[in-house]
Amino acid sequence: MTTTRTEESFAVLEAVAAAAGLSLRGAEPIRLAENDLWKLPDGVVVRIARPGQEEAAAREVAVARWLAENHVPAVRPLDREQPVHVHGRAATFWQLLPPHRQGTESELGPLLRQMHRLPKPAFPIGRLDPFIRIADRLTAAQCIGDDDKAWLVRRLDALKRQWAQLPAGLPHCVIHGDAWGGNCAVTEDRALLLDFERTSLGPPEWDLTSTAVAYDTFGTLSAEQYEDFSEQYGFDVRHWAGYPTLRGVRELRLATFGLQVADQDPSALVQARYRIDCIRGLRGDRPWHWTAVG
Repeated sequence: MTTTRTEESFAVLEAVAAAAGLSLRGAEPIRLAENDLWKLPDGVVVRIARPGQEEAAAREVAVARWLAENHVPAVRPLDREQPVHVHGRAATFWQLLPPHRQGTESELGPLLRQMHRLPKPAFPIGRLDPFIRIADRLTAAQCIGDDDKAWLVRRLDALKRQWAQLPAGLPHCVIHGDAWGGNCAVTEDRALLLDFERTSLGPPEWDLTSTAVAYDTFGTLSAEQYEDFSEQYGFDVRHWAGYPTLRGVRELRLATFGLQVADQDPSALVQARYRIDCIRGLRGDRPWHWTAVG
């Protein structure tokens, strides 16, 4: 009998609950993706990281506690020893948020400004690697030809050289690493930051580029919405000379993610190939109006 994705995740959750002394009565999946999120009774959320992410899971908890100490609105970890390790997976435990919606860019901007102004934490947090997993995705890609793959490898090499020579910008600080509306939740009372899997030391412009790309590349933000975000944060990253490099890295990451998805899901192939054509200059000027995959 084939095991479903939910059944597979629940088996890991059972081991986590046994190790942590938690009840599974009424457990419900919130989201099963790269990380699995389950809601348990008494307002507990269990986050099960993908294999090999034990260090990242521990860092997420440390970052969230550090943000709490510095009064930055964010999801809070439970006050207990964590992570718990079972079956090669790391599980962390969080307070369930009250009813909420996804944040807007204007709600995200002030949270990023507050986070970026904090002093560096005492615990190891690592430095941003903007190219992580890109080369692996290209090596594994089966849905494109050798010409496209060779061009993408050259593009990756060029961006690495440009990254190493970025012009001076804002002072490096602790950055969120994956700053977009989906990682900002708005309750009845306030907006909060979520998901610190990619939090590290790096250029704050990296966090701002996510929203700039939503305007420049995707065309999902209006000029007014983008201007409001920049005003809320206090800086327009598109006016920085290093922005084209950061935008290029973001676009390459999203293009190679499309390839990763398309190798498993043929319905994503058209969008994956469209993204490659765009960054190769075959689809005219931005915005390119990319659509979601996966």
